[in-house]
Amino acid sequence: MNDKPRSIDQWLAALGNPSADRDYKPGHERLKRLLEQIHQHKPALRIRVAGTNGKGSTSFMLAAALQSCGLKTGLYTSPHILEFNERIRINGKPINSVTLQASLERLMPAAIAAGASYFETATALALDHFAQEKVDIEILEAGVGARLDATTALPADMALITPVGIDHQAWLGDTVQEIASEKAHAMQGCAYAISAPQQPEALAALKQFNPGLILCEQELWKHLEASGQHQQDNASLAYAAIRVLKQAGRIDCNLAIAKAAIASCRIPGRLEKITVGSANIWLDAAHNRHAIEALLPSLPALAAPFDAILVFTREDRSLENELDLLKPYCHVVIGNAGAEGALEQLKQQLTQHPKGSFLVLGSFITVAEILCHQAELH
Repeated sequence: MNDKPRSIDQWLAALGNPSADRDYKPGHERLKRLLEQIHQHKPALRIRVAGTNGKGSTSFMLAAALQSCGLKTGLYTSPHILEFNERIRINGKPINSVTLQASLERLMPAAIAAGASYFETATALALDHFAQEKVDIEILEAGVGARLDATTALPADMALITPVGIDHQAWLGDTVQEIASEKAHAMQGCAYAISAPQQPEALAALKQFNPGLILCEQELWKHLEASGQHQQDNASLAYAAIRVLKQAGRIDCNLAIAKAAIASCRIPGRLEKITVGSANIWLDAAHNRHAIEALLPSLPALAAPFDAILVFTREDRSLENELDLLKPYCHVVIGNAGAEGALEQLKQQLTQHPKGSFLVLGSFITVAEILCHQAELH
């Protein structure tokens, strides 16, 4: 191996496509080999979060609530928006680059030797950091599915299941029931399992796997910093986890303080608002029909109508069939495969409507494209 020091990006590039998590490798063997290389520290609680949409939002809200209880909380999410460091947080702060660099130099040779995927390596890096810092609680957001996902390669105490819809069919199946059956494995070995509201066929599959599954009670949230009516479900799921853990004596916390922490939690890349001069732009990583349908009830309150909604997906995906869903909420829908076109199209729209309102969605890559080049829009 070249003795010249590698940067974080160079180490990650050795694993393939850094930001898109397209290298899913089902199975637990590779991660278990990596676990032999990491620091050993068992947290008091490990929580898995699986589902199709809402995993990241629920994970961020839960982390905020647990942190408000005075618990040192490790949060692992994916994908990142601007920097890899965002995936690995303790008490809300991303891992610093010096620590990440040192972990990469120590773990990457083993990851490459094991043939580990990008996501598997990221998971090992997160677990290693949480162990070094001796966190009280780990929250692990699942990647693709759950049955053969890296996050289910080690035991957990609690599982949260966010709404299940159609996505990743090549790996998980073509029906909601099949996909829910895969994601149900997040509950394997867990003492506590809670689900958000589900489609009937998804709920049936989840309950077949775990008859003791708890359905979270919907809380009344007068205000959430996280925009969108769908965030009510995510917030309620996070709060249900806090209530169950407190009732079971696994955590000691003030429920009112925890609830306030959830309400004040901001979620990056989910109806995130930026301004360019007098124009308002909302960015969302919605990348499948299920996610777009969840957004629709919230759109009239943001702009009535939007001057334009821009839908730019990854080049290996398509939301062409979903564009009609968005037409009633804007003057024009602009859609294309590949995030790189979003910036130029948004520039054109801003020239035509300098005081306009716009929604840009399609993937985390699309959101990153706009945020990275935000200065060019002014």
